[in-house]
Parts: sequence; structure tokens; C-alpha cells
Amino acid sequence: MLDDQGERERAHKEQAAAIESLLFVAGRPLERGELRKLLMVTEEQLGAALEALERDLRQQERGIRLQSLGEQIQLVTAPENARYVAALLGLPMTARLTSAALETLSVVAYRQPLTRNQIEAIRGVNSDRALMSLLQHGLVEEVGRAPTVGRPALFATTAEFLQQFGLTSLAELPGIRLSRPVEDHADNQDADPTTNTPQ
Repeated sequence: MLDDQGERERAHKEQAAAIESLLFVAGRPLERGELRKLLMVTEEQLGAALEALERDLRQQERGIRLQSLGEQIQLVTAPENARYVAALLGLPMTARLTSAALETLSVVAYRQPLTRNQIEAIRGVNSDRALMSLLQHGLVEEVGRAPTVGRPALFATTAEFLQQFGLTSLAELPGIRLSRPVEDHADNQDADPTTNTPQ
């Protein structure tokens, strides 16, 4: 029994090292399906290998982290090293966002995916300018269309959002309880947003 467990742990470590190499060479996010195919493993084995890699990177306080967004996995720099990376690339440390943009970003982060009308139903004000700012900063993106009349655009956060806020996945967002339910505008163009939960 112990031998079997030891074999599994060795296999997970080998697969974790292989994933690190693949992500490093790719230089872009890889889909879980791609990784399964390349490693010739099951989803369960892939999950165990990803957990092993993420654990090792954190425990060893390495300069990179494993980031997952939906089906995509990639290597990103550790958030505590952001100032050094920004200095190297000549980038400002933080994007300057208005309070309206930050409020809109919070709504999208916790209720994604959702439409502009649904964002405005929560905020109670027009959100066009704030949403445009988030799109320009690459923190939010259009991810599809709602299956309702008019097919309004659905918005969600991006991998850039995770990096900017030092998160490796949406699961790391602080837990909150939304006290105000989302209600559609009177034109009822959007789907029921109360079914939206953080991904």
C-alpha cells in the first residue's frame, strides 16, 4: 500500500515537472485538455500533478506561480515580485482606476459572467464609462452572448485581472455575501442573473 502511494507521489512529481516545462516553453496559457493529451493522463491525474506543482512553487517561495482561469493554466510571476518586473519592463505599478471602475470590477469579479444591464442593476447607475475603462486596461473582457432577446454581451474578468491582484484563481477572491439581489431592467432583456455565481 505504501509502495503504491509512493509510486503515485513520484508520478505526480514527474508530471508536475513536465507541466512546468511545457508551460515555460509555451509562453502562453495551455488548456487542461492540451496538458492531458501531452502527458497522456486522466483529469484526476492532471489535477493531482497541478496541485503538486502549485504546492512546490509556493512552499519553495519561487518567483513564479501557477495560475488557472477556467480551463486555462499558465505560469505567472509571483505577486510579491511585481515591483521588480514593473521596473524591468518600465511599467507603472498599478493601473489608475476610478472608484466607479473599481466598483464595477468588483461586481464583475463576483457575479461573472454578466451583462452591462445586470452590472447597472447592481450599481444603480450607468456603467458604460467604467466598463470601457476596465476593457481598455485588460481587466475585463467579453466572453460571449446571453441567450436572451438582443443577445447582450457577457463580461468576465481576465487573467490580467488575476495577475494585477495577486490571485492564482478566482477561488482566492475573499468570500462575501451579496445582500442585494440583481434585478433586470424593466425591458427584461437579460437572463436571470441570480443564477450567476463566481466561477
